[in-house]
Amino acid sequence: MTKADIIKVLADQVGLTRREAAEVLGVVLNGVVEAIRGGEKVELRGFGSFRTRKRQARAGRNPRTGAQVHVPPKVVPYFKPGKQLREILGGK
Repeated sequence: MTKADIIKVLADQVGLTRREAAEVLGVVLNGVVEAIRGGEKVELRGFGSFRTRKRQARAGRNPRTGAQVHVPPKVVPYFKPGKQLREILGGK
């Protein structure tokens, strides 16, 4: 499912124009991104939560040459599915 598909479903189910639905979705997604960027955890009950995780620096390998390279520490986004979503998908 793409962003355009989500906009279509939102417009059809709520009775908005596609432009209005795109604006609503944009506001929601920007809010989620800004919260995560600010170090907050975003939780959507029944769906899951978004947050960041810190990855340690490590030694990696260049796949072409096999030479060892330093991979610096970084912050990456992380999604953890909620209990209801896991149950719907058949997981424990």
